[in-house]
Amino acid sequence: MAHHQFRHILITGASSGIGEALALAYAAAGVTLSLTGRNAARLAAVCDACAKRGAAADGVVLNVADADAVAAWITARDATAPLDLVIANAGISSSTDADSASDGAAQTRRILRVNIDGVVNTVLPTISAMRTRRRGQIAIVSSLAGFRDVGGNPAYGASKAAVRVWGEGLRRVLAADDIGVSVICPGFVRSRITDANRFHMPFFMEAPKAAAIIMAGLAANRGRITFPWPMAALTWFFAALPDRWATVFGKRLPEKT
Repeated sequence: MAHHQFRHILITGASSGIGEALALAYAAAGVTLSLTGRNAARLAAVCDACAKRGAAADGVVLNVADADAVAAWITARDATAPLDLVIANAGISSSTDADSASDGAAQTRRILRVNIDGVVNTVLPTISAMRTRRRGQIAIVSSLAGFRDVGGNPAYGASKAAVRVWGEGLRRVLAADDIGVSVICPGFVRSRITDANRFHMPFFMEAPKAAAIIMAGLAANRGRITFPWPMAALTWFFAALPDRWATVFGKRLPEKT
């Protein structure tokens, strides 16, 4: 399914970063965008910008960790017009988790809840809807951080590893239902998460460029969309190192926030 055939696209975490960039890139006449984010003002601005490009944009503030609310929203939006593409993008890191910044245990649980449960809460009702008509595509936003934690934020890396492995498994399972599943593993892309980083981020990429790469990968129904390739190559090399070597190299790397 080429991207111009995606007529109804749902995106979580659409009020900033990659989610915002994808919403703007897909916005066009004849396209319906169902968007959610945590910040009402930013989300409204994204919806307005998408509408100016000709899209019908509907935004709602939701907590993706609330399974019932997310399921009800997805079901309602699918009833207005069948969902062609659902992008489970919402995620937080310690740098963007203001609710529990002072409590390490609470922060760990919140990151795992939003980044794992939030994806699961988005994907499961989507599968139910798409299975009935045997078509559609699901995209799960993971990260190169999901191959091996190198930056001192194990909860973030663990959450991204979990959704990556789950998504790659779902791709095989759902192929029988003619549903495509793509796992997106970006490096450092401009977002509220990377804006909080206070260290050099190699191969840093602006969000619109990342969106273009993702769109091309989704149009081709690629199982794993990783970029930029130099960062991906370094990540895979690091993930393959014996633990003792990885520990030595890891001490020289900046901590991810």
